[in-house]
Parts: sequence; structure tokens; C-alpha cells
Amino acid sequence: MTLRRRPLLLGSALLAAGAGAARAQTSQPTITIVVPYAAGGGTDIVGRVFAREFGKALDRTVIVDNRGGAAGHIGSTAVARAKPDGTTLLYAVSTNIVVNPHLQRGDRMDLATALTPIAQASAYAYVLVVDPGLGVSSVRELIALARRKPGELTYSSGGVGNNNHLAGLLFAEAAGVQMDHVPYRGTAPALVDVVAHQVSMNFSSPPPAIPLIQEGKLRALAVTGPRRMAALPDVPTLAEAGLPGVTITGWHSLLAPAGTPTAILDRYEVAAKQAAASADFRERLALEGLEPAPDQPRATFARAVQEESAFWARKLRELNVQLE
Repeated sequence: MTLRRRPLLLGSALLAAGAGAARAQTSQPTITIVVPYAAGGGTDIVGRVFAREFGKALDRTVIVDNRGGAAGHIGSTAVARAKPDGTTLLYAVSTNIVVNPHLQRGDRMDLATALTPIAQASAYAYVLVVDPGLGVSSVRELIALARRKPGELTYSSGGVGNNNHLAGLLFAEAAGVQMDHVPYRGTAPALVDVVAHQVSMNFSSPPPAIPLIQEGKLRALAVTGPRRMAALPDVPTLAEAGLPGVTITGWHSLLAPAGTPTAILDRYEVAAKQAAASADFRERLALEGLEPAPDQPRATFARAVQEESAFWARKLRELNVQLE
């Protein structure tokens, strides 16, 4: 690296201008990004990298506030009720916005309208893993076994309304099979009992499943997205495995309270896309088995969120899914 010396012109006018700029920067209010889960989880880890890069893009101080509870509903509704001035934002998982509100018995706030999407940060799919002792090595063999033994196969999840619960429901509906759902308090214990031969299968997010697949403790039959995962290149999609038209995906996104001024949303959208495209964030996505978000305008993503929320409102009624 070469350092060049340049004359220092530090007149009183320049000093005053510099002090004014510093005061202007420090006068900018801190932005709080709420992650609606406990610290240390997958969403929190990715969300913190995003928050750091988002702050860099805006040249603003950004802090992360973990507000877990009710499968993300507590933190999400807290942001929806916050003052729409751009100082309180939400780093959400898709189910926080398009699924959970339809399952709540008390606070049934429609978060798809109470929150305004700023930008999608990531996309992800799930991996169908089974107990190797089940004796199946493909989706077709799994479906055949389920049809021979209706109601005997089980699938675990991190709780009613959880992503892997809904993926299991949609799979069973598409395959025309009957399976028993076994809910747990989190994805980790749900996977442990598949490894322990207590549960037949799980539709897992990639990070906890991939090491167990590599160790031979779980067998991967398919991924639920529209394309194969880079981390599991030999595992087919559900469509390739015999269920054409079945795609189950999720996303992370940054949202603001409804009513936030358009000028703020425009500025934040640019910064959020810069954060999502940063090398550090992309590296974290790859480590967690997630994918970069598609490049799309804020309005396009907002329409997609509304459509997805309407889909789940209908589907949850059809499947009679209720919180226990």
C-alpha cells in the first residue's frame, strides 16, 4: 500500500464545517432492528450480519433487539405498533408475516398489512430427511411405504404452524398420504428424535440437517425449492423426485410499520439491497444453507407477501390447522 502525503488545510472555516458534519451524523437517531427470536438462533445470526451491513450502507447506528415468543408473533406485532418514523424495523421470517397471524387466537393482527415490506433479504428451501432405518432411499419409495401403512409414518416439526410442520402438511396433501404430525419445541429436538428412530422424517431447514446428513445419521430424499441446493447437489427437488409442481420455500425480509414515509422506505430499500448483496452477508447465507434474494422492486415483493398471506389464510382453514 502506498501512502501519499498531501497538504493539510485546516483553516477555521474547514474545522467548523467538519464539526457541523459530525454533529449532523451523531444527531441521526439509532435504528433498532427487532429479530423476533432468541439470540443465537439461525435467524438472529443472519439478522445481525444484515443489520451491521445495513448500518454501514446508511452510515447510521443500528442495533438488534431480540424479542422472542409465540413463534415470532410478539416481536413482529411490537414493530407493527411502533411509531412509523423509520427507527424501529423488523427482520422477519416469512411465517412471521404470512402464517402466524392466521393462527393466533387472541391478537389476530394482519401483519401483511400492518407492516410494510422494505426488501427481501434471503430465500430458502427445506430438505426432506428420513430415518435411514426406515428402509427407503427415494421419495417414490417413501410415498409407497406411507400408502402401505396409512397413519403409521410420522413427521416432526418445531411446533404447530412452524415451517417444517407446514411443509409436511403440503407434502402429505400433494402425495395423497396420511402421516402423523409430532410437534416439538424447536427444530433441533425434532431432528434428534428422527436420528433416534422415534420419528420417521422431518422437513428441516438446511443448517441443522446438513451435518447429520453428512454423518449418515439422516438420509436426504429431496429439497423443497425450485432448484437443487448448492450444499446438497446430489439431492433432487421434489419435482425431480416425483411430485411435479410442489415447491415449498421461505424468506427473510426487512419490514417497517405501515405508514412509514415513502422517502424513508426508498432510502432503506437501497441500503437493504446493498446489505443483502454484501460479501459478508452472502458468505453467511452460504454457511446457513440460504440463498440470495431475487432482485425485485419493493412493490413487487409487497404484492407477493399479500398473495402468500392470502394463500395461507385459505390453506390453514382447509387443513384445519390450529394452535394447540
